[in-house]
Amino acid sequence: MAEKIIRDPVHDVISFRNDRVVDRLLFDLLNCAEFQRLRRIRQLGFASLAYPGADHSRYSHSLGVMETARKILEQLRRSMTIDEEQEITCLAAALLHDLGHGPFSHVFERVSGIDHEEFTGRVIQDPDSEVYRLLAQTDRELPGKVMDLLHGRPASNYLSDILSSQLDADRLDYLLRDNYMTGSRYGDFDIQWLLRNFVVDPASQRLAVTYKGVSAVEGYLQARYHMYRNVYFHKVVRAGEGMLKLALQRAKRLAVQDRLEWPPRDQSVYKALLGQQLTIAEFTDLDDVSVLHCFKLWTNAEDPVLAGLCKGLLFRKLFKTIDLSAIDDTAKIQRAVESAGDAVTAAGGDPLYDLFYDEPADTPYEVYQPDDPTAAKEILVLDRAGKLTPFTTISPFVQSLNQQLMFRRIHVHAQYRDAVAQALRNCL
Repeated sequence: MAEKIIRDPVHDVISFRNDRVVDRLLFDLLNCAEFQRLRRIRQLGFASLAYPGADHSRYSHSLGVMETARKILEQLRRSMTIDEEQEITCLAAALLHDLGHGPFSHVFERVSGIDHEEFTGRVIQDPDSEVYRLLAQTDRELPGKVMDLLHGRPASNYLSDILSSQLDADRLDYLLRDNYMTGSRYGDFDIQWLLRNFVVDPASQRLAVTYKGVSAVEGYLQARYHMYRNVYFHKVVRAGEGMLKLALQRAKRLAVQDRLEWPPRDQSVYKALLGQQLTIAEFTDLDDVSVLHCFKLWTNAEDPVLAGLCKGLLFRKLFKTIDLSAIDDTAKIQRAVESAGDAVTAAGGDPLYDLFYDEPADTPYEVYQPDDPTAAKEILVLDRAGKLTPFTTISPFVQSLNQQLMFRRIHVHAQYRDAVAQALRNCL
């Protein structure tokens, strides 16, 4: 039996058997131009400024999400039947869920207005894409089925839970992968035992874990908390992301004023910055490499603001951080930010580009609120009596994990740090 093998640092051997329709489709999807583009999109943006090993791509993550979903399905097959159509739809959706991410992920998205979920849908459903043609060759209805699953339809279904929940294949993979690649050791948890305890409740058809898996879920949620606290919200990571946002905003402003020297107007980066519609081919060309090339050229731009921000990012001359997290008073925070801006102005800087306030926040575990249509799904536990029980009633960790993790920071150009620090001492 011939098979294709990919070696992965998180999942070890990921195999594709040539005698299985689903495996042939998945391997072909891997080699589509739209999916290969994800090799050139970093999973963690500028996190390598703090963690030098964090240069892994959305390609490897997407592959890992597919493999995690496959392992969940393999476990569920021990106690139920999953037909080929369900397997193909679930694994194709897992593999393709991040297709629409732009360069440096969410930062570029916020500046350009590109919605990665919307563009994922475009790539999957556009007849001009290789992804669409492969899906449609397997089943004419498959592109639509994949999109339904990615949109959580039907919502109360174990396949939807595998793709989007507080215990989904996406989160399971990115925590382990980001933990491994950063070398942080904060995000490790017992994935093997957790996978072994996945079940489907026969009555509700919801994904759940057995009571034996509760400790593994707690370990996973603690890992998520520590990864946000120590990696995703690291002050250097956030400084880099903030400077990236400022650089892109400055470039966009110059483009609107017809003062941006590069790239040419027909290039995908230029069009994306201005929020113009991109073809599938143009979007496939839009990646970290194309944006970083612009950054290299912009270091010599006539505009000193853009040049300075790009030099800072490329040569790690980052804004300095002043932590205000101990202050839990909105009025005081607002006064501090205003004072910091005034201090930068008085020192000869521009508070629009030499300073920014950052307030990253995350709730490690969101307790389900049935009246909130946007509420996250509750993690469910199948107890010893076979009763489906919310995780909140079983785990003593829920109360602490349901508290919002938040940092309040001012990031300022190193030239103005002392002036801002003095101003904050005077106003606080």
